[in-house]
Amino acid sequence: MPDTTLDHLVIGAGPAGLQLGYFLQQQGRDYLILEAGPAPGQFFRTFPRHRTLISSNKKHTGWDDPELNLRMDWNSLLSDDPDLLFTRYSDRYFPPADDMVRYLSDFAGKCGLRIAYGSRVVRIDRSGLFQVTDESGRRYEAKQITVATGVTQANIPPIPGIETAELYATASVDPADYLNQRVLIIGKGNSAFETADNLIETAAVIHVAGPHSVRMAWRTHYVGHLRAVNNGLLDTYQLKSQNAILDGDIKRIERKPDGTYLVTVSFARVNEVTKDIPYDRVILCTGFRFDASLFGDGCRPELVINDRFPALTPAYESVNVPDLHFAGTITQSRDFKHGTSGFIHGFRYGVRALHRVLESRYHDVPWPAKELPADPAALAAAVLERVNRTSALWQQFGLLADVIVLDNGAARYLEELPYDLQGPPIGDRGHFAITLEYGPDHDKIDPFDIEVGRIRQSDSARAHEGHYLHPVVRHHVPGQAPVAHHITENLENEWTSPEIHVEPLRAFFARRTAAVPV
Repeated sequence: MPDTTLDHLVIGAGPAGLQLGYFLQQQGRDYLILEAGPAPGQFFRTFPRHRTLISSNKKHTGWDDPELNLRMDWNSLLSDDPDLLFTRYSDRYFPPADDMVRYLSDFAGKCGLRIAYGSRVVRIDRSGLFQVTDESGRRYEAKQITVATGVTQANIPPIPGIETAELYATASVDPADYLNQRVLIIGKGNSAFETADNLIETAAVIHVAGPHSVRMAWRTHYVGHLRAVNNGLLDTYQLKSQNAILDGDIKRIERKPDGTYLVTVSFARVNEVTKDIPYDRVILCTGFRFDASLFGDGCRPELVINDRFPALTPAYESVNVPDLHFAGTITQSRDFKHGTSGFIHGFRYGVRALHRVLESRYHDVPWPAKELPADPAALAAAVLERVNRTSALWQQFGLLADVIVLDNGAARYLEELPYDLQGPPIGDRGHFAITLEYGPDHDKIDPFDIEVGRIRQSDSARAHEGHYLHPVVRHHVPGQAPVAHHITENLENEWTSPEIHVEPLRAFFARRTAAVPV
């Protein structure tokens, strides 16, 4: 017999688990969060290894609007308590990771979240209800489970000899331990360059290797790509200071009897010429993956992206296990290496959307909506009011959408649906979806190249050619391809001009509502 039966069981008390717990608590739901460690946020007690976050903590924005401020605050969870903003916990733009540990502990305590600490889950089965067993033998049953454990296993590529390399999670972070050594770092993400930058003053040679080109976050707009704060090694490489970026595949790692390494590299830039290169240390910085080993055969979720993440529906639900949902960084298969679902400032809104899905599905609570007149001017005003303030559409660009449904001379405005959760057009007159998006091929454009053509902010007719973040309104009608209206990009993201922003949008609504009369 189970020790406890619940409506909702959340596994993991990291940021995503706490965020979902907050919403469940606010609604008075029957829930419990199981946490393996003795306190929330165990990931941040170890990572990042060099103890500085790269998520923006911009306290001074010049704005009084708390919604706007969340655009620049990448660490806070959503709540109604202004004291539970992360900006109250650190003045640093890139804050210490220990401040995040302290923040998450306070968030859980001040919100009174129901968390069972020391409850490491060792098995999840299903026979009707889910059955969850922790390492102490306690058993829980639940109608619905949300897994918010994060990515807890090292992502280890299949390279012969890779088992002899050191892992990012356990390699020494003391630069003195690498004095005058030749170091190979495998991986080209922030953990790799964070590790490399830490060794510039002590290592003799640092090579950072991987099969793909280094991608800069300032160009791709994906914050998981290399951030400027971690790119000091690039300077030393291009200014001939013994360090280098190796573009190619690691074919083999041989650990020699004296403890040094001989690594075979196949270079991509020179017709796959291979070379054996000696090193004193090899460190693996190739990311993490989701651990699905807890699940029994009857409820094991399908995985995607080289089996690193669960495969999800637009409702953050397993594609093959009904009632099994996911929250947090393990939902990044939804916008892998394009959006922000892998990071707090993105997934806090994904969790809010997930909670609204749960409320609708399990408690018959409709998605929040407000009524509007179906007048083109009123619709345009509502859209511009939202895009000038919303943090959710700003952070989850192209993934979350506001939706306007036309119905019998009125309109309903629904906020922050997963864009593809809408399904087919709603109603005979269809619906409008509002997103914030970057332009086509924006990641192929050098934003600092003054020779690259730019769209004048006054040129609303060419707004669809813009590269920078801007609002897009699409009309979805049964049996027709969506019709889009782009609102031209703006330097300070203020879409308020009567001539450039308001009137073109009002005219779009007028044309589209006339095209599908009642």
